[in-house]
Parts: sequence; C-alpha cells; structure tokens
Amino acid sequence: MNKNLILASSSPRRQELLHQVQIPFTLRKPKVDESQIKTSDPVEKVKQLATLKNHNITDLDKNEVILSADTIVSCNQNIFEKPKNKEEAFQMIYALSGNVHEVYTGVMIRSTDNEVVFTERTQVEFWTLTDKEIEWYVSMDEPYDKAGAYGIQSIGSMFVKQIIGDYYNVVGLPISKVVRELRRFSVYPYKIPAS
Repeated sequence: MNKNLILASSSPRRQELLHQVQIPFTLRKPKVDESQIKTSDPVEKVKQLATLKNHNITDLDKNEVILSADTIVSCNQNIFEKPKNKEEAFQMIYALSGNVHEVYTGVMIRSTDNEVVFTERTQVEFWTLTDKEIEWYVSMDEPYDKAGAYGIQSIGSMFVKQIIGDYYNVVGLPISKVVRELRRFSVYPYKIPAS
C-alpha cells in the first residue's frame, strides 16, 4: 500500500522536484528556530537542520511519511545560507566568483517505525565575475531565498562553469536518491506500482 508523503518544507523548488517525478504530497511547513543549530561543519549542519524540521511535524499517522531537507553552500570553510540583504548577497557571490564551492543537502525521511538521514554533496565552479555582473544579479529578487545567494535553475545558471555531482542537489533536493529512499517507506510516483 502506498503511504502518504508529507513535505516539511517551504521551498518551492522542492515542491517542483516532487511534482516533476510525479510523487504526490501534502505540504506542512515546519516552524523552527534554525539559529539553535550552532555547528560549523556543513555536513552536520544540514543533517541537524533537516532533523529539526522533520521532528517539528508531530501527530504522524501510520500511513504518513515525512520528508524534510536543508541546503547550504560551503566555500573556503565558510557556510553560506540565505542572504539577509543586498550587501550579504553581493559578498557571497563575490566569494564564489572564480572558485569551487560545495553544496550540501541534508535529508530526513521518517515514518512511525523507521527513519533515515543522509547528505548529498555537489561541487560547483563559478566563472570569474565582474563587480557589475554581481551588482546586476543582486539587484533582482532571485538571490534572497536561496542558499549561497544564487539559483542554478534560473538566472544564476550563467555563473556556473561546471558541476561535479547531482545538479538537483544544487536546486535543493537530490531527487533521484530521495525517490529511491522513499521506496523503502512505501512512497512511490503515481504510475509506479508498489512491488
């Protein structure tokens, strides 16, 4: 029997990716204080944030499975989350310019009798950018709801020289790995029968 997926996320990109692979879900946005996670290790940080969001969703039914995730950018041992303002967005893109950085997504999947937490890592290299290019980009709305202040799936794609790893991880969810993990929880795309 297919179980019902609950997405504990306010990210429109994660919603789009689940729609893309035809996995039905219900949205329940967690309300958490992310500042309580203090670690500076990017792998631990995304795992702890995904877990915090997941456990914020209570009253779990035996036919429900909760999926939560968190994505951050790490460059030269600095963690870049969502920029708070234009100056912070500029500094993030400036730091990424001409450099290789890592994008980490932590994922937690939980049912009443099982849970799994994992992390995906993708390397991204940016072209060297001019100050004018960066100023133009941060004058738009795009950078401000994204870790590292850029969206690889939209205008920010023009900054990307190459990636090594899962592209969708940079978007915000390593969807192919998530699909395979969800099968263990009896959550399937619309047209794939449970085996």
